[in-house]
Amino acid sequence: MQLYGPLPHPRFTRPPLAIAIASGMAFAGLAHAEVQVTNEEVASGVESEEATLTVTQVVGGLEHPWAVAWLPDERMLITARPGNLYLVDGDEVTEVGNLPKIDAEEDQRTAPEGGNQGGLLDVAVHPDYDSNGWIYFTYSSPGDDDSVMGDDEYGTGTALARARLSEDGSELTDLETIYAQVPRTAPGRHYGSRIVLPDDGSVMFSIGDRGIRYPSQDLTDPGGSIIRLHEDGGAFEGNPFIGAEPGNLRPEIFSYGHRNNQGLALHPETGELWAVDHGPSGGGEQLYIAEPGSNHGWPQVSFGTEYDTGEFIGIGEVAPGVKPPVHVWEDTLAPSGLAFYTGEEFTEWENNLFIGALYAERLHRVVLDGESIAHEEILLENELGRIRDVRQGPDGLLYVLTDESDGGLYRIEPEA
Repeated sequence: MQLYGPLPHPRFTRPPLAIAIASGMAFAGLAHAEVQVTNEEVASGVESEEATLTVTQVVGGLEHPWAVAWLPDERMLITARPGNLYLVDGDEVTEVGNLPKIDAEEDQRTAPEGGNQGGLLDVAVHPDYDSNGWIYFTYSSPGDDDSVMGDDEYGTGTALARARLSEDGSELTDLETIYAQVPRTAPGRHYGSRIVLPDDGSVMFSIGDRGIRYPSQDLTDPGGSIIRLHEDGGAFEGNPFIGAEPGNLRPEIFSYGHRNNQGLALHPETGELWAVDHGPSGGGEQLYIAEPGSNHGWPQVSFGTEYDTGEFIGIGEVAPGVKPPVHVWEDTLAPSGLAFYTGEEFTEWENNLFIGALYAERLHRVVLDGESIAHEEILLENELGRIRDVRQGPDGLLYVLTDESDGGLYRIEPEA
């Protein structure tokens, strides 16, 4: 079942990877002509508050990777924004074929200024993969003249698809797009796209405001919202706007007032949906809990400023009916990737929240006290590059992906 649904900030651009030489730690830049398993230690003796760390590059040569997920047999799936999906099995890397048509960076019609952030984005494995074989992924879907809002001749939208792997892992089978954002819009940024599968028959994912802001407060438009569907498509029962008046409100919307969520994670104890959202210029990055029908304020309620004028955006930091954030960062992070740590390799990190930062090029470890931050530690600052995704692997270790032209997947583990 299918539901149809200014210049880029410097945070979105960065020169090629340059690994820093830090005091007491040895880092080496790794250049690869092709995607390959490297398993090369790039740092040791990395001191944190709770442990001494070793960092190993697991896979190198990835062009702007976006997400990583594990199959139950510990094979890995890695997406890359230009439209590549890789299956990593031991030392072997296979590029998976038969993907849908994807509007990636090379198609500048959506962003003539060069600010396109679209492509192949998140990937998630169904909790019952052993039984059904489903893999879910998001991507920027090309539109046509009939589906574009406004005067632009070409637009794109966030789409969610699912598929299975062929027996040899070389291509996708049973491919179906179960949601495609409509109206398509330009410019080519703020696709959101992080996916969670709560194991209750639903799938949830984010759509950014697409860089045009006002859809975030328009319940007839899916932009700037978190979407909740049945696993095979269609609005999930219990969504807040099913049957609401007026009758054109989008039944697939779970929460709204978002700018560009690129980190979603379910709390391992409460099941709450935690999210990080990109702020505009001048900071204003947010951490919050999204709930059915919650309005998170953007763009009327904002904690940041305009890129060109420096003027404060919106009417202020509070407004009736707007759910306040758990935390706001005053400096610019460009947060992407969110994971609760539940492994046994770092007992001191139990239920800590880890957040990647693109612009700030670092990893945040957040200790929660209920719905507030009790403590925060900065890790790996300016050492690996732009961190796009953060995941816990099946081995109980933490992994990060770097969004670089020669990006990599890195494993963080306690010093032996």
